[in-house]
Amino acid sequence: MRIAILSRNASLYSTRRLVEAARARGHETKVIDVLRCYMNITSHAPSIHYKGDDLTDFDAVIPRIGASVTFYGTAVLRQFEMMGVYPLNESVAISRARDKLRSLQLLARKGIGLPITGFAHAPDDVQDLIKMVGGAPLVIKLLEGTQGIGVVLAETHKAAESVIEAFMGLKANILVQEYIKEANGADIRCFVIGDKVVATMKRQAKAGEFRSNLHRGGTASLIRITPEERSTAVRAARIVGLNVAGVDILRSNHGPVVMEVNSSPGLEGIESATGKDIAGLMIDFIEKNAAIGKTRTRGQG
Repeated sequence: MRIAILSRNASLYSTRRLVEAARARGHETKVIDVLRCYMNITSHAPSIHYKGDDLTDFDAVIPRIGASVTFYGTAVLRQFEMMGVYPLNESVAISRARDKLRSLQLLARKGIGLPITGFAHAPDDVQDLIKMVGGAPLVIKLLEGTQGIGVVLAETHKAAESVIEAFMGLKANILVQEYIKEANGADIRCFVIGDKVVATMKRQAKAGEFRSNLHRGGTASLIRITPEERSTAVRAARIVGLNVAGVDILRSNHGPVVMEVNSSPGLEGIESATGKDIAGLMIDFIEKNAAIGKTRTRGQG
């Protein structure tokens, strides 16, 4: 097969591993910077050009689209879909996952366990919003934040009020969530491919930090998950519509709660922690499903 990998940096660990895994299985790959793609949008002959070349005859496309280029990246991916190229994750599902509020609403609608989450627009509603979520301590998140950036733990009511008002003053969209103290600064990353959790790791925040992201200095280790956690992760990925997802779960006193469904989960941490060939499993999934030769939209909304 000919596989396109949409990535802005061919030297990134995840991109390199996908290239290696595909080539080891006899496939031809091309790493494509989405921002250098330009498109001819016509009904009879849609096309994509890249640095002067016409991108044709690809069987599958693997989107590794960074959050900062979601709009343009998903537009390029849609164009591949229009051309009949099989996407490992579809553009509509990536757009859902990147919109934290939308994805949480979809998950809540389907009964997935979530932290109590509030969303408001007007500063006049801040007091009631804090009370609605259960009061301090609470977590305040920028909707557009990634890798733990734009996530603040407010330990007192006054601090929460100040942070929320500051974000609102900057016209930023934020979520306000209950703080799951019993998680002790740890979360579980479940790597889902298709309808299976193929690997899991526990991410533990460093001392004095509540964010467990590896980019924030968190550490990764092996962990066994419960059947309920496994089912929650698979269902969350399916509801958002992703074939490949990193589902982040916290262990709360009332069962597993989903923090986020990531449409472009990194491979370095999970492969290092588990020793599994996750990139290879992603290529295996494409081999089994790309032959269908069409896209399929899962989930709703």
